[in-house]
Amino acid sequence: MVDSRLSEPGDAVRRRRECEGCGNRFTTYERTESNVTVLKRDGRRERFDDQKLLGGLERAANKRPVSSEQLEHLSESIAAAVRRSGPEVEASQIGDLAERGLAQLDPVSGILFASVYRNLADLDEVAETVQRYRDDPLPGADQLPLEGAQGPSEPRSNIDLSPLRGSQQAAQPRRSHARQP
Repeated sequence: MVDSRLSEPGDAVRRRRECEGCGNRFTTYERTESNVTVLKRDGRRERFDDQKLLGGLERAANKRPVSSEQLEHLSESIAAAVRRSGPEVEASQIGDLAERGLAQLDPVSGILFASVYRNLADLDEVAETVQRYRDDPLPGADQLPLEGAQGPSEPRSNIDLSPLRGSQQAAQPRRSHARQP
Protein backbone atom coordinates (compact mmCIF):
# COMPACT_ATOMS: atom_id res chain seq x y z
CA MET A 1 0.00 0.00 0.00
CA VAL A 2 1.34 3.40 -1.00
CA ASP A 3 -1.08 5.76 0.78
CA SER A 4 -4.19 5.68 2.99
CA ARG A 5 -6.19 8.74 4.07
CA LEU A 6 -9.70 10.12 4.53
CA SER A 7 -11.41 11.29 1.35
CA GLU A 8 -12.77 14.81 0.78
CA PRO A 9 -16.21 14.55 2.40
CA GLY A 10 -14.62 12.55 5.23
CA ASP A 11 -16.86 9.53 4.93
CA ALA A 12 -14.48 7.16 3.15
CA VAL A 13 -10.93 5.92 3.32
CA ARG A 14 -8.92 6.42 0.14
CA ARG A 15 -6.26 3.77 -0.41
CA ARG A 16 -3.58 3.82 -3.10
CA ARG A 17 -1.88 0.60 -3.97
CA GLU A 18 0.90 -0.26 -6.37
CA CYS A 19 1.04 -3.56 -8.23
CA GLU A 20 4.41 -5.20 -7.64
CA GLY A 21 4.15 -7.04 -10.94
CA CYS A 22 3.39 -4.22 -13.38
CA GLY A 23 4.05 -1.07 -11.32
CA ASN A 24 0.57 0.42 -11.96
CA ARG A 25 -1.14 2.30 -9.15
CA PHE A 26 -4.75 1.70 -8.16
CA THR A 27 -7.03 3.80 -5.98
CA THR A 28 -9.95 2.42 -4.01
CA TYR A 29 -12.48 4.16 -1.76
CA GLU A 30 -13.77 2.21 1.20
CA ARG A 31 -17.02 3.32 2.83
CA THR A 32 -19.03 1.75 5.59
CA GLU A 33 -22.21 0.18 4.34
CA SER A 34 -25.06 2.58 4.81
CA ASN A 35 -28.30 1.31 6.25
CA VAL A 36 -30.03 4.68 6.12
CA THR A 37 -33.76 4.53 5.54
CA VAL A 38 -35.51 7.33 3.68
CA LEU A 39 -39.00 8.26 4.88
CA LYS A 40 -40.99 9.22 1.78
CA ARG A 41 -43.83 11.79 1.69
CA ASP A 42 -46.48 9.07 1.41
CA GLY A 43 -45.14 7.25 4.47
CA ARG A 44 -43.23 4.54 2.61
CA ARG A 45 -39.71 3.72 3.66
CA GLU A 46 -36.90 2.78 1.31
CA ARG A 47 -33.18 2.36 1.55
CA PHE A 48 -31.08 5.42 0.65
CA ASP A 49 -29.63 5.05 -2.85
CA ASP A 50 -26.84 7.46 -3.76
CA GLN A 51 -27.09 6.49 -7.44
CA LYS A 52 -30.76 7.54 -7.47
CA LEU A 53 -29.72 10.88 -5.96
CA LEU A 54 -27.01 11.38 -8.59
CA GLY A 55 -29.50 10.51 -11.35
CA GLY A 56 -31.92 13.19 -10.12
CA LEU A 57 -29.15 15.77 -10.00
CA GLU A 58 -28.03 14.84 -13.52
CA ARG A 59 -31.58 15.14 -14.90
CA ALA A 60 -31.98 18.61 -13.38
CA ALA A 61 -28.60 19.79 -14.72
CA ASN A 62 -29.01 18.22 -18.18
CA LYS A 63 -27.63 20.56 -20.87
CA ARG A 64 -26.67 23.12 -18.22
CA PRO A 65 -23.12 24.39 -17.56
CA VAL A 66 -22.52 21.98 -14.69
CA SER A 67 -19.82 19.32 -14.98
CA SER A 68 -20.23 15.67 -14.06
CA GLU A 69 -17.49 16.11 -11.48
CA GLN A 70 -19.43 18.93 -9.80
CA LEU A 71 -22.57 16.78 -9.68
CA GLU A 72 -20.66 13.78 -8.31
CA HIS A 73 -19.05 15.95 -5.63
CA LEU A 74 -22.47 17.39 -4.68
CA SER A 75 -23.98 13.91 -4.58
CA GLU A 76 -21.15 12.64 -2.36
CA SER A 77 -21.47 15.56 0.06
CA ILE A 78 -25.26 15.07 0.31
CA ALA A 79 -24.79 11.32 0.83
CA ALA A 80 -22.23 12.01 3.58
CA ALA A 81 -24.66 14.40 5.30
CA VAL A 82 -27.42 11.80 5.05
CA ARG A 83 -25.21 9.11 6.59
CA ARG A 84 -24.22 11.44 9.44
CA SER A 85 -27.86 12.33 10.17
CA GLY A 86 -28.73 8.93 11.58
CA PRO A 87 -30.50 5.70 10.63
CA GLU A 88 -33.61 7.41 9.21
CA VAL A 89 -33.92 10.64 7.22
CA GLU A 90 -36.90 12.36 5.63
CA ALA A 91 -36.92 12.65 1.85
CA SER A 92 -37.60 16.37 2.22
CA GLN A 93 -34.24 16.86 3.94
CA ILE A 94 -32.43 15.19 1.03
CA GLY A 95 -34.45 17.21 -1.48
CA ASP A 96 -33.66 20.48 0.30
CA LEU A 97 -29.94 19.68 0.29
CA ALA A 98 -30.07 18.77 -3.40
CA GLU A 99 -32.01 21.90 -4.36
CA ARG A 100 -29.68 24.15 -2.34
CA GLY A 101 -26.57 22.50 -3.77
CA LEU A 102 -27.78 22.72 -7.37
CA ALA A 103 -28.82 26.34 -6.90
CA GLN A 104 -25.30 27.16 -5.74
CA LEU A 105 -23.82 25.49 -8.82
CA ASP A 106 -26.37 26.84 -11.30
CA PRO A 107 -29.60 28.61 -10.24
CA VAL A 108 -31.46 27.40 -13.35
CA SER A 109 -30.63 23.78 -12.46
CA GLY A 110 -31.89 24.49 -8.95
CA ILE A 111 -35.19 25.79 -10.34
CA LEU A 112 -35.50 22.79 -12.68
CA PHE A 113 -34.96 20.48 -9.71
CA ALA A 114 -37.44 22.45 -7.58
CA SER A 115 -40.09 22.29 -10.32
CA VAL A 116 -40.18 18.50 -9.95
CA TYR A 117 -39.26 18.15 -6.27
CA ARG A 118 -41.73 20.78 -5.04
CA ASN A 119 -44.28 19.83 -7.71
CA LEU A 120 -44.62 23.41 -8.93
CA ALA A 121 -48.02 23.65 -10.62
CA ASP A 122 -47.89 26.89 -12.58
CA LEU A 123 -45.75 29.87 -13.57
CA ASP A 124 -46.69 31.78 -10.42
CA GLU A 125 -45.09 29.07 -8.28
CA VAL A 126 -42.01 29.06 -10.51
CA ALA A 127 -41.84 32.86 -10.20
CA GLU A 128 -42.07 32.55 -6.39
CA THR A 129 -39.14 30.11 -6.44
CA VAL A 130 -37.10 32.46 -8.61
CA GLN A 131 -37.92 35.36 -6.28
CA ARG A 132 -36.94 33.25 -3.25
CA TYR A 133 -33.55 32.54 -4.86
CA ARG A 134 -33.09 36.26 -5.49
CA ASP A 135 -34.21 37.40 -2.04
CA ASP A 136 -32.67 34.78 0.20
CA PRO A 137 -28.95 34.22 -0.16
CA LEU A 138 -28.23 30.53 -0.03
CA PRO A 139 -26.09 29.34 2.87
CA GLY A 140 -22.90 27.50 2.03
CA ALA A 141 -22.81 23.72 2.11
CA ASP A 142 -21.28 23.83 5.60
CA GLN A 143 -23.78 26.40 6.94
CA LEU A 144 -27.28 26.12 8.29
CA PRO A 145 -29.89 28.70 7.29
CA LEU A 146 -30.85 30.98 10.15
CA GLU A 147 -34.51 31.95 10.09
CA GLY A 148 -34.91 35.69 10.62
CA ALA A 149 -31.26 36.21 11.55
CA GLN A 150 -29.42 39.27 10.38
CA GLY A 151 -25.98 39.16 8.88
CA PRO A 152 -23.19 41.21 10.45
CA SER A 153 -23.15 43.72 7.58
CA GLU A 154 -26.84 44.57 7.75
CA PRO A 155 -27.79 47.98 9.16
CA ARG A 156 -29.88 46.51 12.00
CA SER A 157 -27.14 44.11 13.03
CA ASN A 158 -26.23 44.04 16.69
CA ILE A 159 -22.62 43.01 16.17
CA ASP A 160 -21.31 46.30 17.53
CA LEU A 161 -23.58 46.37 20.59
CA SER A 162 -22.45 45.49 24.05
CA PRO A 163 -23.90 42.16 25.19
CA LEU A 164 -24.32 43.64 28.69
CA ARG A 165 -26.64 46.42 27.53
CA GLY A 166 -28.70 44.37 25.11
CA SER A 167 -30.33 47.53 23.77
CA GLN A 168 -30.07 49.17 20.39
CA GLN A 169 -27.77 51.89 21.79
CA ALA A 170 -24.47 52.18 19.99
CA ALA A 171 -21.51 50.76 21.83
CA GLN A 172 -18.84 53.10 23.13
CA PRO A 173 -16.14 53.62 20.51
CA ARG A 174 -12.83 51.95 21.25
CA ARG A 175 -10.06 54.01 22.62
CA SER A 176 -7.02 54.32 20.43
CA HIS A 177 -3.91 52.42 21.32
CA ALA A 178 -1.18 54.00 23.33
CA ARG A 179 1.24 55.93 21.18
CA GLN A 180 4.57 54.34 20.46
CA PRO A 181 7.65 56.45 21.25
